[in-house]
Amino acid sequence: MNEDNNKVIVSNKSGFKSEITSRGHFVISDEPAEAGGGDAGMSPYELLLAALGSCKAMTVRMYAKRKNYPLKDISIALSHSRIHAEDCADCETKIGRIDSIDVELTFTGELDREQTQRLLEISEKCPLHRTILSEMKINSIIKT
Repeated sequence: MNEDNNKVIVSNKSGFKSEITSRGHFVISDEPAEAGGGDAGMSPYELLLAALGSCKAMTVRMYAKRKNYPLKDISIALSHSRIHAEDCADCETKIGRIDSIDVELTFTGELDREQTQRLLEISEKCPLHRTILSEMKINSIIKT
């Protein structure tokens, strides 16, 4: 596993509310009231979308700065759903349901069409976007 200073620690004492810490930062995750939670924080899927959106924003900002693009603000709206695989024309899986994340990017600044298109392409190269789309292995162990 990673060194302790790179770990994310999740503590759940009861219900769905989890306290998350990493490098001195603190976040609460919980399920919404309608799902039986206390709505004390973002749901796990909301945290995933937040992580993806922030990674895309950081990646776009770094690129725009390096290329001296006149980018002022970045706004990214994300949503998650499960869709029938048969309804997805460009998906390899054709049976069952698949996860779908919709990402809507808004850039402000004096950007031309080519720069805006390039920023969209760069957003899809963010490390977390690539991680989510890659084959992943999760190793779970019980620590005694």
